[in-house]
Amino acid sequence: MPFPQKPRKLLDQVRDKLRVKHYAYRTEKAYTFWIRRFILFHDKTHPRDMGVKEIEAFLTYLAVNRGVSAATQNQALNALMFLYKKVLHIGISEPIHSVRAKRPVRLPVVLSKQDALRIIELMAGETQLVVKLLYGSGLRLMECLRLRVKDVDFSRNQVLVCHGKGGKDRVTMLPSNVVAPLKAHLKRIRAIHAEDCQRGFGRVYLPGALARKYPNAAIQWVWQYVFPSKSLSRDRRSGIIRRHHLNESAVRKSIKKAAKTARIHKPVGCHTFRHSFATHLLEAGYDIRTVQELLGHKDLSTTMIYTHVLNRGGRAVKSPLD
Repeated sequence: MPFPQKPRKLLDQVRDKLRVKHYAYRTEKAYTFWIRRFILFHDKTHPRDMGVKEIEAFLTYLAVNRGVSAATQNQALNALMFLYKKVLHIGISEPIHSVRAKRPVRLPVVLSKQDALRIIELMAGETQLVVKLLYGSGLRLMECLRLRVKDVDFSRNQVLVCHGKGGKDRVTMLPSNVVAPLKAHLKRIRAIHAEDCQRGFGRVYLPGALARKYPNAAIQWVWQYVFPSKSLSRDRRSGIIRRHHLNESAVRKSIKKAAKTARIHKPVGCHTFRHSFATHLLEAGYDIRTVQELLGHKDLSTTMIYTHVLNRGGRAVKSPLD
């Protein structure tokens, strides 16, 4: 008589449900982190024995005692709502009345064109190419690192962003300044991919059910990352050894080092180049709707923030002193 299987642990059930629904690995880590924190906060009480009051107490603790941002508190709330609705199948009908962290209204940090180009010139190799695309195409960092060979269209000078923020696809420009170095980079990467294939590797992660539908697609050149990692690694979910994309920390460190060398007295990060891309296009007279499409913003009000940081000072109002 076979022994009855032990029920899977709660966090394993959460991971299973997230993977069935094709949530990103980063979301999986974040949600399991907050669910674990929630359980520990209430002395390891099972969530099935808790409800709205316990959720409110935890969220209030995060805002008041831990001083988390509004985005962090919302992420914790989303994780708990996913746990109750999708895993435990317990409906939360009452509204959540916790102390909410305030979302501050801040203007984005924008570089002048000279400063942006100066930082890029002080960089080299793959990270320089990545930052050129952040500034020249308006890409988010992870959108750039997740680019596949098939997403770069040299004939039309455009880049296809697949599954960007919110799961949306969009098309943006490919700067002519990047074409030659990017082609040379892809030539080097293709040689590395061919060597991986000869060693019995060469497979890449494919989103959704593509790996099952097209078993040979994972080894094809067109599906490889434009910016692959320097080494092979074991996938944490499947256990398959393959070459992932370049780690984002390498780009961040390179930007920080170049900004310090250039003596830029502003907090410069990867997203600063996307902010600068949008602002400089508006300064050049391009239509805000066009900029909205290039950035992939769903709401025009999100793009409107850049009209307040144009290089005109004081909302373009002329000072009486002048």
